[in-house]
Amino acid sequence: METIGGVQCYVGIPTVDYPKDKILLYITDVFGYSFVNCKLLVDDFARNGFKVICPDILHGDPVPADAILGAGGFDLAGWLKTHGAEYARPPLDKVLAALKADGVTSVGAVGYCYGARWVFDLAFDGAITVAAVAHPSLLSVPADLEKYVATSKAPLLINSCEVDPQFPAPSQAVADKIFADFKPGFKRPYFAGCTHGFAVRGDLNNPVVKAGKEGAFKETVEWLKEHL
Repeated sequence: METIGGVQCYVGIPTVDYPKDKILLYITDVFGYSFVNCKLLVDDFARNGFKVICPDILHGDPVPADAILGAGGFDLAGWLKTHGAEYARPPLDKVLAALKADGVTSVGAVGYCYGARWVFDLAFDGAITVAAVAHPSLLSVPADLEKYVATSKAPLLINSCEVDPQFPAPSQAVADKIFADFKPGFKRPYFAGCTHGFAVRGDLNNPVVKAGKEGAFKETVEWLKEHL
């Protein structure tokens, strides 16, 4: 754990030498940076040679982990109303400012579900070098996709899946069409038999989902190594 720009962060540091001017920003889903699956992914990215910064964008107020199983009837819609851009974006800006003041010149961003929304916003503002998301949420389709093409120069990877109410098959098809000639680079791996959330909290006892989770991670690492 480190405090960067006044924000609590979980940090993954490679055990091998790595470029000190490059950082991978991990932007979490609604379960936040203390969620064990999140920390394990940060650690795995670090094992692949990236220094990873995972900020607490939720100000210590994540969705409870047991809400995944429907425990307690958690009001996710109500939670989302008070955890929009004005809530989640300031910690990211503070962390990025501190990193850049410390000599970081290239920032890759990976975002899962809720976190993908803020990856898009950072890309709109030219704040990141490369973007990767998995089963994105809170996107307006086609508006956000068209805005990305019009405003961003960051190559974009979208890990998608078969069953995803947040980014369903029609939205995936729209993305393919809009990004068909996106010069910085676009790729949309598709994982059949997987559902929304698979890249972070997929059931590893299911071989299809396990392969999807591992496949999405591999795609992301390769994308970052190519473009960051």
